[in-house]
Amino acid sequence: MTTATEVPPLIPRDLLFGNPERTSPSLSPDGKYLAYIAPDDNNILQVWLKTVGEEETHPLTRDPKRGIRFFFWTYNPDQLMYVQDSDGDENWHLYLVDVKTNMVRDLTPFQGVRAQVVNLDHKFPDQILVGMNLINPQVYDVYQVNLKNGAVDFHTENPGNIVGWTADAEFKIRAASASSDDGGFDLLYRETPDHPWENLRHWGPDEEGGAAFFSNDGKILYMVGNHDANAQRLIALDLSTRQETIIAEDPQYDIGGLLAHPTTRNIEAVSFYKDKEEWQILDDSIVADLEAIKQIRPGEFGISRTLSDEKWLISFVTDDGPVYYYVYDRPTKTHSFLFSNKPKLEGLPLAAMEPICYTASDGLTIHGYLTKPVGVELPAPTVMLVHGGPWTRDAWGYDSEAQWLANRGYAVLQVNFRGSTGYGKAFLNAGNREWAGKMHQDLIDGVNWLVENGISQQDKIAIMGGSYGGYATLVGLTFTPDVFACGVDIVGPSNIITLMQSIPPYWEPIRKNFYHRVGNLDTETDFLKARSPLFFVDRIEKPLLIGQGANDPRVKQAESEQIFDAMKQAGKPVEYVVYSDEGHGFARPENRLHFYAIAEEFLAKYLGGRFEPVGELTGHSGVIQSST
Repeated sequence: MTTATEVPPLIPRDLLFGNPERTSPSLSPDGKYLAYIAPDDNNILQVWLKTVGEEETHPLTRDPKRGIRFFFWTYNPDQLMYVQDSDGDENWHLYLVDVKTNMVRDLTPFQGVRAQVVNLDHKFPDQILVGMNLINPQVYDVYQVNLKNGAVDFHTENPGNIVGWTADAEFKIRAASASSDDGGFDLLYRETPDHPWENLRHWGPDEEGGAAFFSNDGKILYMVGNHDANAQRLIALDLSTRQETIIAEDPQYDIGGLLAHPTTRNIEAVSFYKDKEEWQILDDSIVADLEAIKQIRPGEFGISRTLSDEKWLISFVTDDGPVYYYVYDRPTKTHSFLFSNKPKLEGLPLAAMEPICYTASDGLTIHGYLTKPVGVELPAPTVMLVHGGPWTRDAWGYDSEAQWLANRGYAVLQVNFRGSTGYGKAFLNAGNREWAGKMHQDLIDGVNWLVENGISQQDKIAIMGGSYGGYATLVGLTFTPDVFACGVDIVGPSNIITLMQSIPPYWEPIRKNFYHRVGNLDTETDFLKARSPLFFVDRIEKPLLIGQGANDPRVKQAESEQIFDAMKQAGKPVEYVVYSDEGHGFARPENRLHFYAIAEEFLAKYLGGRFEPVGELTGHSGVIQSST
């Protein structure tokens, strides 16, 4: 038992889920400009610009509604690019911005087509290689786009199964990742674009791997792969001898980040994400730099570099405060502070996120993160917050949902259940065909761990999550109806059969891998039905809140509609909020604030935590329905 200290004041939802003040700063490759994302006068996120050394800043973009979340510099002086979709449909367009004239041009103005960046290179500043599913919605061919005049030229044809492209330092596509009939992947290679593709390596459906990038001279292909090992390793493949040399590996954890020189492409450091990110230095020339960076402030750091490599832009992530950004001057090893993304979070009583682990029923070690509420005596009401994917993982660092819940008086457990990535292939493959099976049991074992350790009360634990986490919420209320006090499902599938029948066309090449890891739609409908919460609505005893975006291309609105309708018909307690201008999650702050206000009141009702009144909310598109 811990003794309660003073309960901190309620942190306004707007501070936790509203727009950042400034975020994602990026120096232009020549170091002349600093661009960043910040809200305009209408609270819509835009790209802003300042000339380094000057004070004045101004917005470059005029996005009318959704806000810009991702941009990057080209190697052409005075040009940057951003991506944007339409109301969450994930048909991303690439926009080019001239920072001198503020002129914005849609480089991929094709209806219903999705663009993805394949390559930018400092030696070819006027060009960008872009993947687009223009001819066939299921596959991405490569196009070369001229950044001076916007001309789009066909570049490389996709034979139908390529899911990733890799260009060399001469802007030629020479490697590709292709899906194979067994649900695995092939590494394809060609000596020149005139040569036919050859298969260099096959990874089976229980393995993972792919190309990373070519060396500057084009003679070595760096790749990652977990063939002949448990975890994904960094490997140098000599293209003349076909000899593989292992550069970095860990027996349990997959390779994470790579730090490479911006022009020589020399790999200088790699990271492995364990409880936190750990860096392994491969080149002594950056030892002093990383030491100097670690002295700036605590937290996990990210690095981006100018072409001259004299200026590094460093971001620091911590668990109990905003993201801090600095410019590091490499020749002098000095640094200057830029800004933090949410300065109003500084000094607030935010909660620490501590790495934990426990043993699952079958002996597997499960890792996760526990966030305890500040000033609240344990055992406390608890929310199990389940990550999406499911082939991803939770990581350490500031998490707005976890901080919101902790501030309202809840303990928060985030579990990297089997099937989560980063922990090697044995752990990943332990999740195969275990949706609503052992993947769910890992969560139940987490509930038991919470109770046994005096963190939670058995009858005051909720389950909440988005995407796969939403599915896990529905599984929690149907397969284990007496465990959770209530559930919050955000864009979660309710029926694996209809989920698979309605996947976006561009997922078609990875369908076989999905069948291998989840179950085969063509031959195993009974099995998939047995793992789908929709068919077990009669078991539900506890209240459910559902949030859904109407334009979600991954988990269609029908997934939420069908379980809402079934629960309503069966007289089960359910609330349902649908947002007409959202997709797979809530991008607009007005919609986020609306949904979390409802969720906060819902959780307080069934768990007894604190809540900030909903208040007057404007600008959202949410429509609420309930079974009562």
